[in-house]
Amino acid sequence: MLKKDKVKFIINKLDEFYPEVSPPLNNSNNFTLLIAVLLSANSTDKSVNKVTPKLFKIADSPKKMLNFTYEDLYQTIKPCGLGPAKASNILKLSKILLENHNGNVPPNFDDLEKLPGVGHKTASVVMSQAFGYPAFAVDTHVHRCMYRWGLSSGKNVVQTEKDAKRLFPKDRWSKLHLQIIFYGREYCPAKNFNPNNCPITSVVGRRSLFK
Repeated sequence: MLKKDKVKFIINKLDEFYPEVSPPLNNSNNFTLLIAVLLSANSTDKSVNKVTPKLFKIADSPKKMLNFTYEDLYQTIKPCGLGPAKASNILKLSKILLENHNGNVPPNFDDLEKLPGVGHKTASVVMSQAFGYPAFAVDTHVHRCMYRWGLSSGKNVVQTEKDAKRLFPKDRWSKLHLQIIFYGREYCPAKNFNPNNCPITSVVGRRSLFK
């Protein structure tokens, strides 16, 4: 199957399974979105969504976040994992947002990726969901599915993002990012994966998976 045919099949199948998608992380503004995405690194959306209601009730802005002591913030976000680093980064970036951006989340990749704890994937999610910028954030689910579907080499997430942007229509990037995440969790998991039970991989997947 040619890649263009794979892409068409994948888009149609994802639209069939997930015609409407909503961001999985609870948030109420651009700042809380940024913090929620930062907390989701090496964690699950479920774990983050258990922590953030309490956190954002107290601190839904950089100024309010800085009322936390490091220890109190660490204890609040501890269930998300990597608590020491995340607490430190959240306090540092909150101070930077206040001092350099009038307390606002900057609407560009350069400034976002300069913030402590904010990598390209986190910046891509924020640019997409907060500012409507076409971005294709690549997490472990997207990376895994793109490889299994024969659309990327699987060498690294940088290459996977380039391949995704080259193959899929730009106006679909933000939605496809979420659709592939949901699909990967439900049909194309990392563990105990049987390609024959995957509605997409069974049709377009790499032959090596079936050996």
